[in-house]
Amino acid sequence: MRYAIAGTTMQTLSINLSPGEVIVSQTHAMAWMTDGITMDTHTGGGLFAGLKRAISGGSLFITEYGADRAGEVAFAPRFPGQIIPMVLGAGETLICRKETFLCAERSVGLDIVLQQRFGAGLFAGEGFVLQRVTGPGTVWLDLSGEVIERTLGPGERLRVHAGHIGMQDPTVSTDVQMVRGFRNVLFGGEGLFLATLTGPGRIWLQSMPILNLAEEIARHLPGHESRDVGVGAGLGRMVGGGAAGAALGGILGGLLGDE
Repeated sequence: MRYAIAGTTMQTLSINLSPGEVIVSQTHAMAWMTDGITMDTHTGGGLFAGLKRAISGGSLFITEYGADRAGEVAFAPRFPGQIIPMVLGAGETLICRKETFLCAERSVGLDIVLQQRFGAGLFAGEGFVLQRVTGPGTVWLDLSGEVIERTLGPGERLRVHAGHIGMQDPTVSTDVQMVRGFRNVLFGGEGLFLATLTGPGRIWLQSMPILNLAEEIARHLPGHESRDVGVGAGLGRMVGGGAAGAALGGILGGLLGDE
């Protein structure tokens, strides 16, 4: 099996398969394939396995691409960013944000993992459910924007706007801390909480969270001003965005009379 990643901000991954080799991907990820490649779409272990993937931001079904004869299959992410190949040993795992998984060798397992801390799940911006990939095998992950890899020592901490967390070693813990300073909270634009990552372990940070991109696009849609001037919406963003921010924004908007 050989692969090549082409492009800069809108990358593609092309994989050359020999007869008998198989690649597994989420649905809607394949860009093109040659005549020697076959497709087989299924739940990947039954309905329960498909539901777990869907909860973690993946698709209910997965597609296997096999080779009857030597051929090529290519995949393309849905957003600008970088494709990161990771070679995992037996039992080695990575914790990823939702929708990070692009494709992998069939030997790689894809599962869900729950945030261990209530506050991290509620306010860190990525929710309670994350993706976990487990070796052995090669997995290709899709992160948004440019990617920065950092290694944290034991007890070393890094405070991060939660949307910029792409993936991390399972030894890295995630918690939330309130932003200090009234003016920072009210005018800083970073929300009321920041995620705190504590080592040891590696983390991969992404420069362009999907939520930031979606918010920027929404600003230029017709009628945006009338939809986004409510006090509740502003206070919801102060909390830090995500489901908790949206819910709190809606509640406050109702109490304060937003239309």
